[in-house]
Amino acid sequence: MIETHDLSKQFHDFMAVDGVNLSVPSGQILALLGQNGAGKTTTVRMLTALLNPSRGWARVAGFDVVKNGHDVRASVGVLTEQHGLYMRMTAVEYLDFFGQVYSLSPSLRQARSDHLLQYFGLTEASRRRIGEYSKGMRQKLALARAMMHDPGVLLLDEPTSAMDPESARLVRDEIARLKSSKRTIVICSHNLTEVESLADQIAIIYRGRILLQGTLEDLKYKVLGSPEYEIKFTDAWDSGRLEMPEGVELLSQAADSFKVRVKRPQESNPQLLKALYAKSAPVMAMQEEPRTLEQVYLKVMAEAKGREHVQ
Repeated sequence: MIETHDLSKQFHDFMAVDGVNLSVPSGQILALLGQNGAGKTTTVRMLTALLNPSRGWARVAGFDVVKNGHDVRASVGVLTEQHGLYMRMTAVEYLDFFGQVYSLSPSLRQARSDHLLQYFGLTEASRRRIGEYSKGMRQKLALARAMMHDPGVLLLDEPTSAMDPESARLVRDEIARLKSSKRTIVICSHNLTEVESLADQIAIIYRGRILLQGTLEDLKYKVLGSPEYEIKFTDAWDSGRLEMPEGVELLSQAADSFKVRVKRPQESNPQLLKALYAKSAPVMAMQEEPRTLEQVYLKVMAEAKGREHVQ
C-alpha cells in the first residue's frame, strides 16, 4: 500500500528528507518516530501528493505520488497537526462538505457522518459551531473527517493529542479496528506507549534519514541486545549448582534469584527450566526484564547525536 525508494525533499540548501525507503503492506500500521523537525511531516506530505519529491519516488495505494496525485489524494485520509477546521461551520456541515469534496452521494454522506459523529461522541454537539468545541472535540472531528471517505490509507499526525484518557483510548481502539486486509495506517507520534500498543512496524527518523526500521521486537534485539530474564525461587537456592544451557549467560545472582541473558529464548528457555527442575530448584517465577520502546528510542537518538558530535 505504501512503497518509497530514495524518497528525498530539499528546500534550497536544507535537506528535509534524505533517502527514505519504506515498504508497508496492507493490514499494517507503521509508526514514524522522531524529534520535531526530523522530517516526519515532510514525508507525510509527499505521501499525500502535496509535495513533489526532489529525488526518488513513492507509490501509495498503487498510485505514483507525482504522476497520479489526484488518485493518491482520493485514496488517503489525513489527520494533520494543524487540523484546518472551519470554525463557523457545525460538525454536520463540516463533514458533509468534505463528503462532497470526495464525491460521496448525499445518502452516503449522511450515513458516514451520522456513524462517525456517534462513534466519537459528538452527536449531541453536532449542531454547534466548531469554534465552541474543546481541543479534544476538535481532534475527534478532524479524525472523523479523515475517515469520511473510508480511505485505504490513513496518515495520522499525533492522533490522540489534546484528548482525555477515555477519548484517547477510544481513538486507539478505532485505529486498531481500522487496520484490515485492505487498509494501511501511518502514525506520527511522540506517545511511545501508544506506538507500542498499535504499531506493526516502527521507523525512527533523524535529520531526514531513517536510522532504524522493523518490528518492536526486531528493534529491541538490534539496539538492546538479547533479552534478559530473572528466575525467582521460593527459598534460597545455590544457582552455582546449575550448568547453564548453551546460549544462556549468567549475569548476576542472589540468594533467592538470578538473572540471565538468553540469545534464543524459544530454544533455550525450555532447556533452562528443564535443567532447574532436574536439580529440584524451587522455582517460583521466570520473568523477562521489561524492555520498552522508550529505551530503544533514547539509545538510538543518543548514538545518532554522538556520531554527529564526533563528525
